[in-house]
Formats: sequence, structure tokens, C-alpha cells
Amino acid sequence: MREVSLDLPAPEGFGTVIIGIPQDSELEIDVRLESVVEGVLVSGSVAGEAVGECGRCLDEVVYDIDNTFQELFYFPERAKAAKEEAEEDEVEIVELVDDEIDLEPLLRDSVVFALPFQPLCSPDCPGLCSECGVHLADEEGHSHEVLDPRWSTLQSMFNETKES
Repeated sequence: MREVSLDLPAPEGFGTVIIGIPQDSELEIDVRLESVVEGVLVSGSVAGEAVGECGRCLDEVVYDIDNTFQELFYFPERAKAAKEEAEEDEVEIVELVDDEIDLEPLLRDSVVFALPFQPLCSPDCPGLCSECGVHLADEEGHSHEVLDPRWSTLQSMFNETKES
């Protein structure tokens, strides 16, 4: 068994279009590697800071990510046996390649699944006005007079009468 702590720069694409960990920002990774009969059991945690925009008002949001992960990396000869035993699409078999473990896909999955689907700057964020785009948190009571289009002819007749 071996435990390793790493501070590494985040690779490109560690997130979604709306929110993610910026490239080259620091990721704190603690990994525990254990030799088991089938291969190497990798478990640990990843921590970083995700930056994105609020899904309602488009202001910047920052989320602290601290997530755990675990994956069994099979020895090549054990992977063949595990694939034969497993039914299709039941389990993903990840193999050791040249006695090396690629943590990036494991870390990416751990981080991306921890990110909020719809990030918000605050739970009660009112968002933007759908008519003019004004930030509703800055202007309380903001509203527009909305007329039913079915009454537009009557409104134009009323405006003509008013002008004369």
C-alpha cells in the first residue's frame, strides 16, 4: 500500500461549458494505492476551485470541489477473466497499461459529476428580466406592462381616441 499527495495543475476541459476548474489552476490530490489480487485499487480525494457563471443572472460563481473517487485497475491477465465473467455493459474494466495508472479520466469523472448542473450565485437569485435583460437583484419591483396581443387592436383604437 502506498499513499501519495500531489498538487497538480488542472488539465484542459475539467468541467462543463457553464462551470469548471480553470486550466492550470491547482488540484490537490490525495491517492491511496493498494495491491489486491485483481490489480491495484486506487482511492482518494480531489479538491479544487470551480469557476463559472450563474445560470440565472450570469454573474461569476465559485464552488469548492472536494470529492472522493475509487477505481480498480486490473492486471491485464485478470482483466480478461473479469471481462469474460461480466455481462456486457455491466461493469467497466480498467486495465493497467505497462504498470502505469492514468488518473486523469478518474479525476475528470469525479470532478465533473460533483459540479452543479445549474450553478447559482445564491439560492434565491431572481435572474435577469426576460424583456430587457436588467439584473433583477439590482432593481426591486422591476416590471413591464405586458398587453395581451389579442387586445392590440382595441389598444390602438384607444390611443387614437386619446390623441384626438
